[in-house]
Amino acid sequence: MFPQRLKELRKSRRVSQRALAAALGVTQQAVGKWEMGRSTPDPATIARIADFFGASADYLLGCSGQRQRAAFSAGGEQYVSVPIIGTVKAGYDALAFEEDYGSAVADVHNPQEYFYLLVRGDSMEPQISDGDLALVRRQTDVESGQLAVVLIDGEEGTLKKVIKKDGAVILQPFNPAYPTQVFMGKDLENLQVVGKVVETKRRW
Repeated sequence: MFPQRLKELRKSRRVSQRALAAALGVTQQAVGKWEMGRSTPDPATIARIADFFGASADYLLGCSGQRQRAAFSAGGEQYVSVPIIGTVKAGYDALAFEEDYGSAVADVHNPQEYFYLLVRGDSMEPQISDGDLALVRRQTDVESGQLAVVLIDGEEGTLKKVIKKDGAVILQPFNPAYPTQVFMGKDLENLQVVGKVVETKRRW
């Protein structure tokens, strides 16, 4: 049951094997073996997969038919627990999803489409600081001018403002001390949008 449900969740969220592998810190081949039933991850990794997709471990293992975790309300608003799946450095030299940092609440309707990333670095100062939480909606493209989490060469995760101009994609930091990155032509194939940043909040 686990292989089928893993593949079902991944495809329904439009997450590639490569992106999931990067989020978990494993190889794409490992994810492929899980989906083919050739191997099974350890319990800790299953828990991280469940957090990534906003599902329960019981659902992944076929012990429950309820996919989504329960929400709670406060003050008339609906809140759900959204996983903090790892870190993203607001720079150009760090991997995106490295460690599991638990979860945080968010006011969203479809929690399985969201995750938090813990920002590291100061390239997005003063708007986004080191240690902030970025709430990210999983999607494979963003409009010009929006903030996004982008994988470069399938390995490097970066949070930047995305600008599209004359066939090029520009990753722009807010901090003028950091350079912009410009991708054109075949270099665009090395970029993969993981999601759109819809909110950031300071952790005290």
